[in-house]
Amino acid sequence: MRVTITEFVSLDGVSQGPGSADEDRSEGFTRGGWLTPHADGRFIEAASHWLSLADGLLLGRRTYEEFAAAWPHITDPDDPFTERMNALPKHVVTATLTEAPWQPATLLRFDDVAARRARPGRELQIHGSARLGNALLSAGLVDAVRLVVAPTVVGAGRRLLEHPGRAVGLRLVSHEATPAGMLLLEYEPTGDAPVADYQGASAV
Repeated sequence: MRVTITEFVSLDGVSQGPGSADEDRSEGFTRGGWLTPHADGRFIEAASHWLSLADGLLLGRRTYEEFAAAWPHITDPDDPFTERMNALPKHVVTATLTEAPWQPATLLRFDDVAARRARPGRELQIHGSARLGNALLSAGLVDAVRLVVAPTVVGAGRRLLEHPGRAVGLRLVSHEATPAGMLLLEYEPTGDAPVADYQGASAV
């Protein structure tokens, strides 16, 4: 299976609390809900398509617990995500949890992810769980990174991929701007990030 990362991010790199003011107030964060004003129909369509590619979710402990507290209680029959989010197998990478009430779910160690990735199937999708995503990206275990970039500067909050890790190169494979101004970007990792010294425009 392919391991893919899907993340919502602001122009200043914040990934915390995109959906609502109360989504994630950890570390005193009070600026949640910054993505929702820009969530137009094209964004919903794209996000729904991405989720339709999943054979399972790959989540860290904190994201699993946040999702488990929210998704089972979303009852809107027209919501395009609820049924799939609740039904998909959840693979929770944790060293602390001993049970997982939001089923179907399996508890994993970080070292188990490579074996799951080697199984046949479509995608294991990381949503949220930025620390886990960064660790897997550094370990060469990520096949695609999908970003939804909101046209806003949040100014505070936990940032995407800010954790220490290997420098990884990426190749842009698709890009689109929604009518509301969000960017839908998909990258594939290409190995170590290249570096070079600038020698002037004629040398580029």
